[in-house]
Formats: sequence, C-alpha cells, structure tokens
Amino acid sequence: MLKKFSLGLMFLSLFSASLQAQEKQDSKSSEDSAAPKTNDKDPLEKINKSIGNLRKLPEGNVWIDLKKKLVVIDGEVCLRRGPLEMLACPPHTKEHESIIQAHAQSFIVHTALLMVGAESGKPVEWVPKYKAASGNQVEITIHWLDKEGKHQKVRAQEWIKNVKTKKAMTENWVFAGSEFYTNPNTKVRHYLADGGEMICVANFTTAMMDLPIESSQSKEGLIFEAFTDKIPPMKTPIRLVLKPAPAKKKKGDEKKEDNAKKGQAKKAEIGE
Repeated sequence: MLKKFSLGLMFLSLFSASLQAQEKQDSKSSEDSAAPKTNDKDPLEKINKSIGNLRKLPEGNVWIDLKKKLVVIDGEVCLRRGPLEMLACPPHTKEHESIIQAHAQSFIVHTALLMVGAESGKPVEWVPKYKAASGNQVEITIHWLDKEGKHQKVRAQEWIKNVKTKKAMTENWVFAGSEFYTNPNTKVRHYLADGGEMICVANFTTAMMDLPIESSQSKEGLIFEAFTDKIPPMKTPIRLVLKPAPAKKKKGDEKKEDNAKKGQAKKAEIGE
C-alpha cells in the first residue's frame, strides 16, 4: 500500500501545519474569540460547537480538532432499511448500500485522520487466505438534531443490526487506508476508496475503514443491515465524529520510554 502523499495530500499536510499554528494562537486568545463563527445556513452549527474547536479543511465538509484528535464529517441519512456494505460512502457512489452519504471524498477523510495522528494499516486480504484489515481503531459517533431540535448522538454501531443476533453491531472499525491506483494510460492516480468504500461493514480490499472480522460482501454473506427503528428520517443532516485510538506502541518502545524517564530523574537528582 502506498504510504506517500500525492500533491493533494501534501497540500493538506501543509495546511495542517498552519492549523497547528492557529491552535497555538487561539490558546492565547479568549474563549469567545477562539470559538468558530456562527453560520446561520448550517443547521448543525451548535453540534460543531459542542464537539470542540473545529477547523474546516479546504476540501469537502470535513473538520478537525488537533487537540482532541477528532475528525468530523458532514453527511445525511440516505438509507434506513436493507442489507449493508457500508456505514458511509462518498457522494453519488454506493448510497443504496450505505446508511449515510458523506459530503466528502474518502481521500479527504483519510488525510484528516492522518492529520490528527491516526496510523493506517492494511486493507483485508483474501488470497492466499483471509487476513483481517488492520490499522488504528477508530471510534465513531453520529450526531443529529431531532424533530424538536434537540441534539442527539449515538455510537455508530447502534444504527447497524447483526442479522443473526438481531442486536446492534459490536465490532469496532480500523483505519485500513485503502490503496492508490495509477491508470497506465492516463497516468492519473486514483484513491480507490473514493469509489464508495469509505466506512465499510463488509470487507473490501479498497476500504478506507473496515471491520477487523470476516464479513463477506456477497449478497448471501452480508451479516449486517440497517437498524431501521434507530435511524432518523431520510435526508436528516448528520455529523460523523471519528476519534482514532492511540497507536499501539511497538515492541521495545515502552522500555525506551522507561529508560528515558529514569535518565531524566537522574539528571534532576544531580541538578543538571
């Protein structure tokens, strides 16, 4: 899997640096001056304010909070009943198999996750044998306003039903990272998850985020469906909040950290 950025990713990475500088400046300002400006055209503005001090990326309806390490994606409910392959997909791709149409490309969300410190792993492998998707675990919550205008939120798993247990899905997503493909004729590079596989519940080798369990994408093998009773009406505006878990420490890292702490303590004792 390609780990280097294209020009677009490099641009957004540079933008991340400017955001970090802005975060430092904001920390010296008053709470009122640091708060995002109100947007009367955005019905979910108060949801953003409740989440944190968000900064919008230059492409797509995606925000990040560098301090809390959050990624927020704008979207809407596009399916309430039927079998699922995705929780969320990019616009005009696989809405017939996804609960949420995200208002951003998978490529931008991938970049946002990298900005807040998430580490991608590898998509699922089927050949020569099944190997589960890997990467940082990502907690997902869904925010929306009900008919009375009250702020509601649930874990994304609550909108997905296991067809065997008839209960909400229990598994957590991982940041698999998808892959890039360069068209040999046009030389144009494509991020494969932009084809639809943003946040999957059926395993795809092109998934940006996937489940680390075997979950076939065949119609006979689909094990998840929309939990209709828990999903608000069609077209309901929502915000997905993604929070990556801290990356697992590599073997030997804890020992290095422990030795470093001991070294610092020793210097403090002798007054260095």
